[in-house]
Amino acid sequence: MARVLVTGASGFVGRQVVEQLLAAGHEVHAACGRQVLDGPIVHQLDLLEPGAAAALVARVRPQRLLHLAWCAKPGVYWTSPENIGWVRTSLELLEAFQCHGGEQAVLVGSCAEYDWSGEGVCHEDSTPLLPATPYGRCKNATRELAELFGQLHDMPVAWARIFHAYGPYEAPGRLVPAVIGALLKGEPARCSHGEQLRDLLHVADVASALIQLAQGGVQGAFNIGGGQPIRLREVIEYLARQLNAEHLLQFGAIPVALNDPPLLIADNQRLLAQGWQPRFDLHSGLDDALAWWRGRI
Repeated sequence: MARVLVTGASGFVGRQVVEQLLAAGHEVHAACGRQVLDGPIVHQLDLLEPGAAAALVARVRPQRLLHLAWCAKPGVYWTSPENIGWVRTSLELLEAFQCHGGEQAVLVGSCAEYDWSGEGVCHEDSTPLLPATPYGRCKNATRELAELFGQLHDMPVAWARIFHAYGPYEAPGRLVPAVIGALLKGEPARCSHGEQLRDLLHVADVASALIQLAQGGVQGAFNIGGGQPIRLREVIEYLARQLNAEHLLQFGAIPVALNDPPLLIADNQRLLAQGWQPRFDLHSGLDDALAWWRGRI
C-alpha cells in the first residue's frame, strides 16, 4: 500500500479516485479547496497560493501523486487566465514531489491538447498537438515541461489525456445531466442535431485508469477513453426512453459551434496495454448516472 496525494480531490473525477484508492487500502491524502470528503486525510488549501503546493508535499511526503486540480468552471475554464497559474503550480508540485522522494506522478491533461481538425481519432504518438484554447495550450505546456522534468530527474511521469467523462457529480450543465435534468422536470430537452461522434467514459472508469497509471514505472502520454465512437443522439435517446420522455426531445434546437468536430475519440491502446479495462459499457454507465441524478433533481 502506498501514501498517495490526490489534488482536486473534491472534483468530478477526484472524488472517484479517492474512493477507489481508499477501497484498495492506500493512505490517501486529499487536497481540495473545501472539506467535503469522508475517509481520506483532507488538506484544505488553495494550491494557487505561492508556496502552498511545496509546503503540502513537504508535509505529506507522498510516494504517488495524482494531480487533478485545475480550473474547471463550466463556461469559464476554456479561456480563464487562471490556466497559466495552474502551469506554475503544477511544476511547483512536481518539483517538491521529486525532492521529497516521490516515486510515480500522474498528471491529468485533456483531449483539448489535440488538433481537432484532423481525422478525429487521436493517437498519442502521431496526432498533432495544436490546442485551440488557452486551456488546451496551458495543459500541453505543462505536459511538455513535466515530461522533461521527469526525464532530467529519472522519475516516471505519466500524462493522462481525459476525453469525455460522465457520471455522478458531473457539472449540471453538461450533456448527460442537462438532458436528465430537463426530462425529470418534464421540460423540453433542447439539443443540437446529435450526430457528433464522441468518446464517452463513465467517471469511475476514468478514475480506475488514472490509478492504473499510478501503480509505478509508467511514463509518457496516455489517452483516457473508451476508444469507441458514440453518437450523442444515441445517448440522448437512450436516456429519454428510460424516462418515457422521448416526446420532450428537441433535436436541432441548439446550433452546433463552428469548431465542434464531427468525430473526436481516443485511440486507447496504450492504456489497454497497461492492463486496464472499463467496468461500464454505455448503457450500464448511463443507467448508473441516471440513478444518481434521480435523487438530486
